[in-house]
Amino acid sequence: MPATRKYHHGDLRRAILSAALEVIRSDGVAAISLRDLARRAEVSHAAPAHHFKDKAGLLTVIATEGYELLAAALTMVPVGAAHRLREMGARYVEFALSHPAHFEVMFQPHLLHGDDPELTAAKKRTSRALYSAVEDLPAARRGPDTRRAGLAAWSLAHGFATLQLSGSLPSLDDDPAETFRALVDDHPVAKASGR
Repeated sequence: MPATRKYHHGDLRRAILSAALEVIRSDGVAAISLRDLARRAEVSHAAPAHHFKDKAGLLTVIATEGYELLAAALTMVPVGAAHRLREMGARYVEFALSHPAHFEVMFQPHLLHGDDPELTAAKKRTSRALYSAVEDLPAARRGPDTRRAGLAAWSLAHGFATLQLSGSLPSLDDDPAETFRALVDDHPVAKASGR
């Protein structure tokens, strides 16, 4: 089995993560089994536990990776960019749609090792990126409470992404991120949060 030899050269961890992401995308997080992932990676049933300890450890790594990817997407929006917060919301939507398995795991804290230092650090980076855009808003737009304004912005982007992933939104155009931008630009409630 040449694939198995490759895994023994350092690719096993990534192979298990890739298999887990595939299972989550197709069947949901409840379908994850370390034994099944070992079978898919063509390794012993104990191999995934060697890298992740348990299912929560595996999901914690996936969530951490998701937060790191999301933080990177959010920080790509330049400081001082016009409509920076709206653009971050659009990037949030794009992230959710291009990484649905990560997105599903990231927001189920009961499945994760919440005290994991890497997860905690990745969540903080993501939060700092979002709140930096909120803090850039004029005080009249964000109001006196930056945390509430950030929560409103996050809720808007997260809710839109979640509705889009679940198929609950009508198709307004071919690009959900563009739809999100247009909603923020056009709707008075969203305008207060998005600019």
